[in-house]
Amino acid sequence: MFWLGLSTAVPSLAIAAGWNPAKVSSNLGIFALSDVQLAERKITVTPIGQLELPTGEIMACDPLVTGDDWPALSRKVKPGSYPVSLFEAQGRVAAAFLRLRPGTPVRWELATLPDQDVSTLKDDEMFGYPVDAGLGSFMDKTAMALMSAEQDKLKADENYYDDVLAAEFAPNQDRFVMHHPVAGNPLNIAMFWSGWGDGFYPSFWGLDAAGEPLLLLTDFGVLEHADGRESK
Repeated sequence: MFWLGLSTAVPSLAIAAGWNPAKVSSNLGIFALSDVQLAERKITVTPIGQLELPTGEIMACDPLVTGDDWPALSRKVKPGSYPVSLFEAQGRVAAAFLRLRPGTPVRWELATLPDQDVSTLKDDEMFGYPVDAGLGSFMDKTAMALMSAEQDKLKADENYYDDVLAAEFAPNQDRFVMHHPVAGNPLNIAMFWSGWGDGFYPSFWGLDAAGEPLLLLTDFGVLEHADGRESK
């Protein structure tokens, strides 16, 4: 598998003929499964709260190694407050998704940054984001600016995870938190474990028949074929 970060390609949101999102994730059918089927496959769904998106410009990234110079995703959504949930399996966060509207996706689109062009990808390539602190996230672009400003206030012997986030993660067994960078400010960041840890992970838009987004999913590579049972 080849992993691609930022590129200088011509912007495009279209999926090129011959490039299939299922090549890099076998789990996109998970939203068609019933609660009974999810349970059979040892997958649990954990709602973690509402994410505030005042601009509709979404960042999907490792929140502790990404700065406010990292671009938001190319596709914007209607500003609002949207629920975030996790798929968990094998004691890990297998995937995270931001639900924008009800419904089951009928097709999928790789989430890209403004300078990424899916038509440049080969079958075994993908765009995504690097993880180096064991965390993934969804947030509004403006929330990253707030958190970066708070990080700048830390003393030389402090770090944001140990001195700010650890106490917030602890009640949820360190799996997730809806973090408010500034107390009293509704802007928040959905943070969660990234599967088995550091790596490079793709995100996908689940679209309806009209091509409108129903959800945004990040797959952390724990599941195979939407199944959370451990291989024998």
